[in-house]
Amino acid sequence: MGQTREPQNLEELIDDIEAIDSPSGRIRFDDVLDATGHRSFGPLLLIAGLITLIPVISGIPGVPTLMALFTLLVCVQLLLGRRTFWLPRWLRERNIEDSKVHKGLRWMRRPARFTDKFLHHRLAVMTGKTGRQLTAVACVLIALVMPPMEFIPFSASLAGGALSFFGLSLMARDGLLALLGFVLTLVAMLLVLVYLI
Repeated sequence: MGQTREPQNLEELIDDIEAIDSPSGRIRFDDVLDATGHRSFGPLLLIAGLITLIPVISGIPGVPTLMALFTLLVCVQLLLGRRTFWLPRWLRERNIEDSKVHKGLRWMRRPARFTDKFLHHRLAVMTGKTGRQLTAVACVLIALVMPPMEFIPFSASLAGGALSFFGLSLMARDGLLALLGFVLTLVAMLLVLVYLI
């Protein structure tokens, strides 16, 4: 059974993922969603962002494209007004070695602790209903440019950073992070455009 408490910052999200029991030695994507909240837009975006941002995980071929599909599915459903998010079983059943997950989380622990110190409730309009819809539109754009990023060295980190900013802004009700997410979205799109031209 999934938890009822939503993570409110990066360290809480990392704690929830680290607590996943994986007898098989592999962690399913559905296990991560169950541990952090299937129905909450912020944690879902943050999960996609962190997976894309952590080098040991995002370096696996196909992972950025998989996270792009996940992001697209969630954001389109949000824009259509759904309160719960449907995901195909084949996506939920995707898995990865728990050792790689825990290695990535250890890499994230110190930056997460540092980041959490700066989280504040501010610029509420950016995390309200309109802000959430604008965030969903920006994330759809990010998802559309993520597949070509697999061929542009280190560019997926920009997409992961934007998704992480957006997810964390909604979790912590910090509108300043949403603004940073929009800036990274623009930079990521320009980078892909320049590369393709």
